[in-house]
Amino acid sequence: MFQGASALSLDTKGRMSIPARYRDALLSQSQACVTLTKHPDGCLLLFPQSEWEVFREKISSLPMNAHWWRRIFLGNAAEVDIDGASRVLIAPELRVAAALEKEVMLLGMGSHFEIWDAATYAAKEQSAMADGLPDALKNFSF
Repeated sequence: MFQGASALSLDTKGRMSIPARYRDALLSQSQACVTLTKHPDGCLLLFPQSEWEVFREKISSLPMNAHWWRRIFLGNAAEVDIDGASRVLIAPELRVAAALEKEVMLLGMGSHFEIWDAATYAAKEQSAMADGLPDALKNFSF
């Protein structure tokens, strides 16, 4: 399970280093290959290969009225090797889609990661907190 946030910087070629705390687990689950794709919230998703296969099957089995969502998730998916320096190259098209330039946030979301432009993530998090707890969390005890 991946969890936690990491503030990272993309290099001039659009590569992102995988933080040391995730490296071994990610490499063991992915055979040094991950899949990146768009998310409609404005971030990218990064999956180890085993988790991507599960996600891909779920998306592939959606009904016809969700065809555009298959296009978004599957049509934009890119398999990427983790290089010898534990970096992932994010394709220019995906960087543009998520407005990634230099400063990014890598969020562990259990089975996968989200990659956000740092400023966009901070603004969306602040907005969510200002809106208060959603109904689904009203009776949740901390």
